[in-house]
Amino acid sequence: MSNADKLERMRRLQAESAKGGGAQRLLDQHKKGKLTARERVDLLLDEGSFVEIDRFVQHQCADFGMAERKFLGDAVVVGHGTIDGRAVCVFAQDFTVFGGSLSRAVSDKICKVMDLAMKMGCPVIGLNDSGGARIQEGVVSLGGYGEIFQRNVRASGVIPQISVIMGPCAGGAVYSPAITDFIIMVDGTSYMYITGPNVVKTVTHEEVDHAELGGAEVHNAQTGVAHFRAGEESEALALVRELISYWPANNLEDPPFVPTDDPIDRRDEELNDIVPDDPTQAYDMYDVIRRVVDDGRFLEVLREWGKNLLVGFARLGGYTVGVVANQPKVLAGVLDIDASIKGARFVRFCDAFNIPIVTFEDVPGFLPGTSQEFAGIIRHGAKLLYAYCEATVPKLTVITRKAYGGAYIVMSSKHIQGDWNLAWPSAEIAVMGAKGAVEVLYRKELKKSSNRVAEEARLTGEFEEKFSSPYVAAERGYIDDVIEPRDTRPALIRALRFLRKKRLDNPPKKHGNIPL
Repeated sequence: MSNADKLERMRRLQAESAKGGGAQRLLDQHKKGKLTARERVDLLLDEGSFVEIDRFVQHQCADFGMAERKFLGDAVVVGHGTIDGRAVCVFAQDFTVFGGSLSRAVSDKICKVMDLAMKMGCPVIGLNDSGGARIQEGVVSLGGYGEIFQRNVRASGVIPQISVIMGPCAGGAVYSPAITDFIIMVDGTSYMYITGPNVVKTVTHEEVDHAELGGAEVHNAQTGVAHFRAGEESEALALVRELISYWPANNLEDPPFVPTDDPIDRRDEELNDIVPDDPTQAYDMYDVIRRVVDDGRFLEVLREWGKNLLVGFARLGGYTVGVVANQPKVLAGVLDIDASIKGARFVRFCDAFNIPIVTFEDVPGFLPGTSQEFAGIIRHGAKLLYAYCEATVPKLTVITRKAYGGAYIVMSSKHIQGDWNLAWPSAEIAVMGAKGAVEVLYRKELKKSSNRVAEEARLTGEFEEKFSSPYVAAERGYIDDVIEPRDTRPALIRALRFLRKKRLDNPPKKHGNIPL
């Protein structure tokens, strides 16, 4: 065979590998409102940057007539490319080939690109669209999942991992995305569950469809399994690009610096009036965050779940920060089980990838009640405490109003190595609210009082001045400064610049034992 013939053969095979499961299956994919694996990769990465790996790999199964049913590349497209010029590795399951099912060949390809990502120290992005394990290969296919899970765990905290669910993801397959850092789902076309509707009906007699059991809304609003919900695939892939822009490529690098035209000394006068005089009246913590961060841009994570705590990414003076904030508009910003889990996972991600944490605190405590106690609020609340205590990145805290009880300690207080703790004049730092404290401390006196209302008001005012004022905590060094709210942005940026070279290491150990 001449060189010309060999070149022609190579081109023919390359063209064949790009056809997936064939023209009809590609058409069927589009009819479902879904892009093909290669279209997704092209949309995700910088134009012309994708370098494919293992495009000629085929499965080796000879049973059940599989020897005559082979496709170049099998059911996944893998390789590397760039996002905004920064290297990433990617795999995209191809539903047009055997329903995207996982064969040993598919798992080997995925493992190969994950190993490459670890060697290069770059993020790995998985575009999931698969019917699950390839039944024809039996335990060989199951073993392939195990190989992927092991790599997910090894990569955790070393390189960022993102899973985009763009079709079915069921059975054991869901555990790979669950181990990754962030999960993005697409409305209407993606779902995740351990057992499908038919099995559920057989075992529990419940009637439920795919979306009700494990759709994007369920996992964003009810379970907290997914971190983002996109209306369509292009939106999901654009979200991946935006997320990557905030992060370092790996745990040994700093997050990218993005110059901003937003003045670092900008003072926002409206912040001075944002906290109501009435301590029982709510305000929106979104307004505080957006008035402080660069260009008002806040990329929120888990927007629909645990709404009493806000977490997400922003920039201050061009530097990436992770924001954690109580939301007074929802349950008065109280910490409950969902909020604790949400905050703990986010804080640990930021700490793993050298992202400073900025905490905006207005918390009246942990949510009381039997439902929380019986569901383990002690154990779950401890997760957030553990995460903050463990974090060695710069930790900056602004107390805007309430900081009561154990929740005050948990939310990045000085006592758990907060680096720069600020308070607004409206801050109330105490074991509990002044009114409740007076009712406990002066119960007998109030009972005897001829004018209980006036006496209670007087005692409450005295208590606030003596115990709740931010200056009491500042006297003891628990607060580094009390600032005007309008000065929050420049104060945080100054502190962030100073703390960039912070050096703090936890004691050497295999790993801690977080209360899971």
